[in-house]
Amino acid sequence: MRNYVIALYIRLSVEDFKTESLSIPNQKLILREKAMSLPEWDNSEILEFIDNGHTGTNFERPAVQELLTMVQAGKINCIIVKDLSRFGRNSIETGYFIERVFPLYHTRFISVSDDFDTANFKGDTGGIDIAFKYLISECYSRDMSMKTKSAKYAKMRRGEYQSVICPYGYRKSADGRMEPDEDVAPNVQMIFQWASEGNTAAEITRRLYAMNIPTPGEYRKLKGKDYYNVSRTNGVWSTSTVLRILEDQRYIGTYVIGKRKVKEIGSRHTQLKDESEWFKIPNHHPAIVSVDLFEKANASIKRFSLLNKKPRDYLLRGKVFCGCCDHAMSLRNGAWFYCRHSEVAETLPCHGVRIKMADLEQVVFETIRAQMCPALGIDSNKDKLDLQTVQQAEHEEKLRSIQDSKRHLYEQYALGEIDLETYRTRKAVYDTELVQAKNVHAVITAQTKQIKSDYEIKLKQQEIVQEVGNANILTKALIDRLINKVYVFPGDRIEIEYATQDFLETKESEKSS
Repeated sequence: MRNYVIALYIRLSVEDFKTESLSIPNQKLILREKAMSLPEWDNSEILEFIDNGHTGTNFERPAVQELLTMVQAGKINCIIVKDLSRFGRNSIETGYFIERVFPLYHTRFISVSDDFDTANFKGDTGGIDIAFKYLISECYSRDMSMKTKSAKYAKMRRGEYQSVICPYGYRKSADGRMEPDEDVAPNVQMIFQWASEGNTAAEITRRLYAMNIPTPGEYRKLKGKDYYNVSRTNGVWSTSTVLRILEDQRYIGTYVIGKRKVKEIGSRHTQLKDESEWFKIPNHHPAIVSVDLFEKANASIKRFSLLNKKPRDYLLRGKVFCGCCDHAMSLRNGAWFYCRHSEVAETLPCHGVRIKMADLEQVVFETIRAQMCPALGIDSNKDKLDLQTVQQAEHEEKLRSIQDSKRHLYEQYALGEIDLETYRTRKAVYDTELVQAKNVHAVITAQTKQIKSDYEIKLKQQEIVQEVGNANILTKALIDRLINKVYVFPGDRIEIEYATQDFLETKESEKSS
């Protein structure tokens, strides 16, 4: 017997934290009370899906995506939300799911506050009231977005910097404006001066390291502003950081806003706008470098950029990392992996670490093959799963029998065959049996789910073992399926971090020199 599955969907956005009635506990209480009032409650399984701190203007939310996946798999019979805006504020997408998707999978949708139940609107969309509620929710989000953006731009025009983090070389003054940070502003001036003299970005990073100047992230951490993980930096500046500083017009006192835009309201995905659409504010704050020095530095610095350059593709692309500093290793001349981050610092343990690409591919393949051998005798546990499934079916039959007995008892009382006292006494016995049976059934269901999960994992393991056994060389498909990262250490030692951790553990291997 398949349970009637009720999904309680709860969403709390950042703005909702100010409203007690929208808190997660209160939403849970409202939804559970509604679920208990349904006729299917006695034979139902309750699932909770919670998106905490997510906007309702799009459906890029983990819990709602999980819910929709289960709906499409036919595993959800009913969805209950507090109101339509909890499910979504985008009128088109929300309406599409409620009016098209859910009916297709025979999933009932209930909005408690809106007194909306798709079971009451067979062949209908809920009427003009529901349509207006979609639009009101979406208009509210658009209005809030526009007001927030307008207030932000107004403050920036007045010179009040809005970001928590000022660019390297600046800090916030007491009145909220940007002002040069006398501790590091001279470093910015040096970078521009060196660039104007013809030094490359790599040469500038070497000078900064030789002078023991902390990186921007390290400096912020020294000031108690631990925004970034600087554990991998080791005092080494990156060329990309230097290039970003050199092209940043904020260092000449010009502030630029509106460089990027969101693809849709509520989305976190942005795209760069054309420079003609940028909003530039000259003399927004004190400059650190002159316009002449800025232009000379940018004219002198070498930026290697090839039009229509196609990225070089190779088997371990994006998988090879330095085992000492955890930076991605670069490929030189298509033949050697090396740690570019440590090139400027001879004192770092990974300075000079490199390995031939062909050798690395070979040792990775051999390590995988050796790791697979112990897994060849994996038992699928099919018999155990079959036995557990039979036990679950037996307990489901017992549940159904008790529920049938309760219904028959009520019919006897309604027809006058038994008196009220007899009905209450027998019903109390059935209720006790039903609670015990439900508890046992819940345990067996959980056990069956775990055994099924273990069985599917073992099947996957056998499939991987078979795939590796049939391969003669390392392939892109094997790498993508099995490997997250390959760490290279001094002394030609490597470690493999596997993507599948069910029966594989990080292993070490050594390549002969």
